[in-house]
Amino acid sequence: MSSPAVTSGVPADLIRGAPPTSPARLLAAAAARGRRLVGLAVLLVAWQVCASQGLLGAATPPPSQVLAAGAELIRSGELPVHLLASLERVAKGLALGLTAGLVLGLAAGLFRLAEDVIDAPLQALRMLPHLALVPVFIIWFGIGETAKVALITIGPIFPLYINVFHGIRGVDERLVESARSCGVTGLALVRKVILPGALPQILVGLRQSLGIGWLSLVVAEMTATTSGIGFLVTDAKEFLRTDVVFVVLVVYALLGLATDLLVRAIERKALAWRRGLVAR
Repeated sequence: MSSPAVTSGVPADLIRGAPPTSPARLLAAAAARGRRLVGLAVLLVAWQVCASQGLLGAATPPPSQVLAAGAELIRSGELPVHLLASLERVAKGLALGLTAGLVLGLAAGLFRLAEDVIDAPLQALRMLPHLALVPVFIIWFGIGETAKVALITIGPIFPLYINVFHGIRGVDERLVESARSCGVTGLALVRKVILPGALPQILVGLRQSLGIGWLSLVVAEMTATTSGIGFLVTDAKEFLRTDVVFVVLVVYALLGLATDLLVRAIERKALAWRRGLVAR
């Protein structure tokens, strides 16, 4: 007989059956966070060694130099000002894009007519590259904030739409029929059966949409802007400040990682009822 799966020194079946605040679960969570930090530490050490030896090119700064440049930008107040401008843009764009993706996905997933009307245009628009949309949005909205927010808005719509749609269509029909036989219909059926069943897929779409939102911010702030961390990259490139360029890249990475961890935390809370595979 095979031995039970073990996660971080604790048997998986013990973790699975333990309450959220039990020592077994807390130990497993702490070990998982430690492994993620080890991975980041290895990446930083490799970057430091390779950059110091010139293996990444003469212009690539090591993390120590990037850290010093970041500290200088923080002391001068330049990084916080541009970061706030970027956060404001991405917040507006994500609010609009996520709302649109969720509404369109719900409509297409729940109603066949809405799917027939919505799906084909969205699939066609999904294939358009962001860089190709920049001149179009400038023609439509000018070079102000509206064009930038619109560009950030358009990206997150599609992954969330697709995941919401497939999450709803992937709900077990037997669960829906059982609920109907118990008198659950209409909005109550959607709220109590369909949305909980589709929630894992919806959260996957949310993670993907947030990542694309940050990528869209990069594209939006590379064109005709005087504020934002994307502007810092453009300005640093003009003055050959590769250390500042890498500071901004690290900031983008940390922002993306932070939003992804936030969604993962929501997943743990919202999907506590789910019993899936425990990795060995």
